[in-house]
Amino acid sequence: MAEYLLEMRNVIKKFSGVPALRNVNIQLKKGEILGICGENGAGKSTLMKILSGSYVYGEYDGEIIFDGEPVQITSVRVAEQLGIEMVYQEINMILDLDIAENLNIGNLPGKGVFVDYKTLYEETQKILKYIQIDASPKSKTRSLNSGQMQMVSLMRAYIKNPQILVLDEPTSALTDWEVDLLMSILEELRQKGVSCIYISHKLEEVYRICNRVLVLRDGETISCNDIGNISQDKLIEDMVGRKVENLYPKTTAVIGDEVLRVEHLSIQHPAIKGKNIISDIAFNLKKGEILGIGGLVGSGRSEILGALFGQIVRGVKKDVFFGGKKVSINKPRDAIDIGIGFVTEERKRNGIIWMLSIRDNMLVANLKDLPGKFFVDEKKEQAMAEKAFTRFRIKAPGIWTKVINLSGGNQQKVILAKWLLKNLKILFVDEPTKGIDVGSKAEIYKLLGELALDGMSIVMVSSDMPELISMSDRCIVISNGKITGEFNKGEITSESVMAAAIR
Repeated sequence: MAEYLLEMRNVIKKFSGVPALRNVNIQLKKGEILGICGENGAGKSTLMKILSGSYVYGEYDGEIIFDGEPVQITSVRVAEQLGIEMVYQEINMILDLDIAENLNIGNLPGKGVFVDYKTLYEETQKILKYIQIDASPKSKTRSLNSGQMQMVSLMRAYIKNPQILVLDEPTSALTDWEVDLLMSILEELRQKGVSCIYISHKLEEVYRICNRVLVLRDGETISCNDIGNISQDKLIEDMVGRKVENLYPKTTAVIGDEVLRVEHLSIQHPAIKGKNIISDIAFNLKKGEILGIGGLVGSGRSEILGALFGQIVRGVKKDVFFGGKKVSINKPRDAIDIGIGFVTEERKRNGIIWMLSIRDNMLVANLKDLPGKFFVDEKKEQAMAEKAFTRFRIKAPGIWTKVINLSGGNQQKVILAKWLLKNLKILFVDEPTKGIDVGSKAEIYKLLGELALDGMSIVMVSSDMPELISMSDRCIVISNGKITGEFNKGEITSESVMAAAIR
C-alpha cells in the first residue's frame, strides 16, 4: 500500500511564459486534512485546478501519483472518476433550479432519461435536515442565502463519496454555527478515511482542523509541517517571507464630534413582501472613529450600507443627518457629493473594472473632479495616480498594470485608493479583507488606521470576529432587524457580539 494517497511532484505551470508554479511538491495521506496556506497569487488555486482537471497535462509539467500509480488527469470528469471533488470559493449554482436538482446535478436518481423525483426529494430532505437548512427540496435555489448555498455545494461533493475533497476558502460565506457544522462534517469524513485539502486564509480554522499545513509562496513550496510543530507567527512568516509583527496595527485616533446620524432607518426585505430586513434603527458616527457593524450573515448589515449610500432605494425609509444638517441620499452620486465613499464586499462584481489599468481604475470614480477645465491634464492625473500608488503600497510593476493581474489584496488597495483620491469625510467598507491573505490584511488594517488618524470616519461591516474586535472603536450588532447590542472598545468580545447577534 502506498504511503501517500496523492503526490504531486515537481509541478511547473506558466502563463505567457511567467511561472505561476515552480517545481511544487505536495503529499497527501489517506484520512488526513492537509491545510494549504499562502498569500493571494502564491499558486494555491492554480495547483488545485491542475488536480481537479481544469488544466490538463501538456498545459503544465510534472507528475501526479494517485494511490501509488502515475495518472494523467485529462479532464474534470477524469478527476471525479478518481474520486477527487472540489468545492470552490465562488458559489457555482443554477439559481432557478430547485435545491434538490442543484444538489444532485449530474447525479440525478432514476433510469435513463427518467428522473426518480420521489427519491430525489426524499433524499434531499434528509440532507437539508442534516445541514440544518429549513427549506423545501422543491424551493428555488435563489431562496437560499450565500452560506446555505455553500453548504449545499459541500454536500453535493459529499454525496459522491470522494476519496479526496478539496475545499477552497469554504467558510468565507458561513456563519459561526455553520463553520462548526462544517468542521464536524470534515471530522466525520476523516474518520471514514477520506482525505481533504483545506485552503484557507483563516489560520484559526487551519489550526483547528488540519493535521499538517503546507505553505506556498511565489509558486514554490516553502514548508510543510505537522500542525503542532509550527507556531502561527512562523506560519505567517513562511507565507509572506517576512515577520509580521502586528497583524492588527490599529492606532488610537482622536475621536471627534458627530459627523453622521441615522434615524428611523427601515429596509424592506428583498424577497418577503410585508417584512423588513431592518426595522426603525438609529445610530451615529463620529470623526476619526471606526464603527464596526457585527451580526450573522443575512442580518441586513450590508443592506444598511447600501441604503445609506443610495444603492438600495426601493422600500427604504431613513432620516440622515450629515454635519448636523438633514440630507437626501437617493442615489450613489448624492452620497459621493457630500463626501461618502463605499468599498463593497463584491469587489469582483462592482468594485473594479477588470481590463483597465490601476491608474484608470483609480481615476474612474473621480472623472468629475479631475484637473483640467476643458482638456484633460494628463501630467496632473499621472501625478495623482502615482501618489496614491505609492501611499497604498500597491505591489505591481507600475500604474499601467491591469487590475486583473493583481492579487486580491492589491485589488482591494486599488479600490481604497480610488475613493481616497476624492475628498471624503466618511468611508463605508463591507468585509474589507474577505478572501485576502494575512500579509495584505495587515496592510489594509494599517491603511484604515491611518485614514482614521487623518480624521476620516469609517463604518466597517465584518464577519471576521478578530478583525471586528481589533479594528473597531465602537461596535453595533444587528439581529432580527434591530440593533441588539452596542459596545465600546474594551467591551467588544466574541462572546458579547455573538450573544447580541443571536437575540
